Amino acid sequence: MGLFSFLTQEVAVDLGTANTIIIYNDKIVVDEPSIVTIDLKTEKLVAIGEKARQMQGKTHSNLKTIRPLRDGVIADFNAAEQMIRGMIKMINPSNRLFPPSLKMVICIPSGSTEVELRAVRDSAEHAGAREVYLIYEPMAAAIGIGIDVEAPEGNMIVDIGGGTTEIAVISLGGIVTNKSIRIAGDDLTADIMEYMRHQHNIKVGERTAEEIKLNVGAALSELDDPPADYVIKGPNQMTALPVEVPVSYQEIAHCLDKSISKIETAILSALEQTPPELYADIVYRGIYLAGGGALLRGLDKRLSDKINIPFHIADDPLRAVARGTGIALKNVDKFSFLIR
Repeated sequence: MGLFSFLTQEVAVDLGTANTIIIYNDKIVVDEPSIVTIDLKTEKLVAIGEKARQMQGKTHSNLKTIRPLRDGVIADFNAAEQMIRGMIKMINPSNRLFPPSLKMVICIPSGSTEVELRAVRDSAEHAGAREVYLIYEPMAAAIGIGIDVEAPEGNMIVDIGGGTTEIAVISLGGIVTNKSIRIAGDDLTADIMEYMRHQHNIKVGERTAEEIKLNVGAALSELDDPPADYVIKGPNQMTALPVEVPVSYQEIAHCLDKSISKIETAILSALEQTPPELYADIVYRGIYLAGGGALLRGLDKRLSDKINIPFHIADDPLRAVARGTGIALKNVDKFSFLIR
C-alpha cells in the first residue's frame, strides 16, 4: 500500500535556535538539538540532532558541525533545509516511492523580516512541504500555555528561547505590542564562556558552558534552594595544563546579570507601549514565562521584584511553543492570525 500513499501528513514544527521539536498526530515525535554535521568533501549529512551535538567541538577537518539557525533566523540555508528534511524522515523512516505531501505549521520570531519569513518558507518547501503556514512564537507560546488568545483581554508572554527573547501582549487573536530582542540562551552561554576565560583563566567550549548554565545557572545571587557547585575541567590559558575549577551559582548569577538586565529593559519597554486597558489585565493576570530561559533559577522572582507584576512559569516551558504550534495545526481554518 505504501506505493501510492497520496496522504497528506500534517506536522507542526517549532524551529528553534537551540532545539527543534516536531509534533505529528498530537505527539512529540522529534525533540532534538538544532545541529547538523556535514561532510565537507561530499556535502552530505553525516549526523543530525543529538548525534551531531555529541560531535560538536570534536570534529576533524573533513567534518563540520553547523547550527543552521542563529538568533532565531536561518543563517545557513542549505544546512537548515537538510536539517528539516532529516528530522521529517525521523517521523516515518519507511522509504516510500511517493513521499507523503506535507502540511506544515512553523513558528517564527515575532521580529522576523520579510526576507527571514521567505527563508523559512523556502526551506520548508525544499524539504517537501506543500502547504506552509507560519505562526509567531509568542502567539504559539500563549496557545501552548492554554490562554484563550481570541478573548478580548490582554495577556503578556515572555518567551526566552535560544536565539531570541520574544515579548508580546496578545489580545483578540492578534499581537498588540511586541518586542523581539536577540539576547537569549545563546548569549547567556557566551557570557559564561567569557567569564570563565577572564575570571578563572580556563578555556571552555560551548557545550561545557551550556552544562554550567544547566547545573548552576541562576538569575539571583540569593536562592532558597541553591544548587551544589559544579566542577569543570579544562586547560589553563597560560600554561595549557589541566585545571579543575568549582563554579558556584553566585558567580554565574553575577556574570549573567548584564544580559538579564537587557531582558528586563525590553519587558519594561513593551509594557510602556501597552494600551492602559490591556495593562490593567496584565497586572491582574501576571506575565507568563516560556522557553528554555524560563528555567533559569530565580528568574521569575527577580523579574517580579523588578517589575512589580507577578511572573508565572508555564508548565513545561521548553515545549510550550511546540504545543501551541500543534494546536494551531488543528485549527488552521479557524485561526485567522496564521500567515499563509
